Amino acid sequence: MHTYCRTALQTAAICFSTLSLAVAQPSAPAGRVDSVRVVAPGATLTQVSNQFTFTEGPTVDRAGNVYFTDQPNDKIWKYDVGGTLSVFMDKTGRSNGLYMDKQGNIIACADDKNELWAINPTNKSVTVLLNDYQGKRLNGPNDLWLEPKGGIFFTDPYYQRNYWTRKEPDLKKQSVYYLPKGTKQPVVADSTLQQPNGIVGTPDGKYLYVADIRANKTYKYQINPDGSLTNRQLFVEQGSDGMTLDAEGNLYLTGRGVTVYDPTGKKLGNIPVPSRWVGNLCFGGKDRRTLFITASESVYTLPMRVKGVE
Repeated sequence: MHTYCRTALQTAAICFSTLSLAVAQPSAPAGRVDSVRVVAPGATLTQVSNQFTFTEGPTVDRAGNVYFTDQPNDKIWKYDVGGTLSVFMDKTGRSNGLYMDKQGNIIACADDKNELWAINPTNKSVTVLLNDYQGKRLNGPNDLWLEPKGGIFFTDPYYQRNYWTRKEPDLKKQSVYYLPKGTKQPVVADSTLQQPNGIVGTPDGKYLYVADIRANKTYKYQINPDGSLTNRQLFVEQGSDGMTLDAEGNLYLTGRGVTVYDPTGKKLGNIPVPSRWVGNLCFGGKDRRTLFITASESVYTLPMRVKGVE
């Protein structure tokens, strides 16, 4: 997930600047989006709206409604199963990555004060789940995934924000953390990545994927019962901003378009998206067969042959 900054001469303009833009990413090939076998035959990409500044962090509820952020404008939007787009919440703590828990609360990476939030979907009340690591401010929780037992894995890269007063991180390393359910004591799961970003786990809770966007790599880990990570393996030589999985175990990485890999790491293809950057994605709709894509100023939908698992 990206950071952004405002220039002094163009106060209304947003410039997006992460090191991920400098590393090699697969270019979106010309041709049909349904050339990748996971896409429904004959499907076309539909732009839902292009009214945003930078969209991010989509998540889906049990009904299939999708929630996503427009972080520069500090809003969470809702795209319901009927195709209606509306503002779900304003003043969201500069929420970035989102994930729905089993109770229907939206767990948010609230970047304004470097916290994790639980947002009640009915009254929009906020519970702060986490605001520090050993008394030091987190860099900026960015993306997250909830394992089946309710623990939270999240990435904590440092991207300087124009709304922060600090100019450097309190923590020396940019790490992946695990927050056990019901606690406020996160555990470092991996501190050796250069800049962890996108993250997702398998629905059985056995494996975790994490993108090191600066190193342009995505890793696969084994998750132990206590939430620790072992057996790290390089999955693909590609980083990612956000990611998701489908029911066949295929992994979807973002950046320039959407690149899909099968469970062995074999590239299935690239879904071209006509925006400068794809930040994140999830499966939505009543049957979870609609790929919802957050791509800079726009959001898109794409009918799929496969179902999502989140």
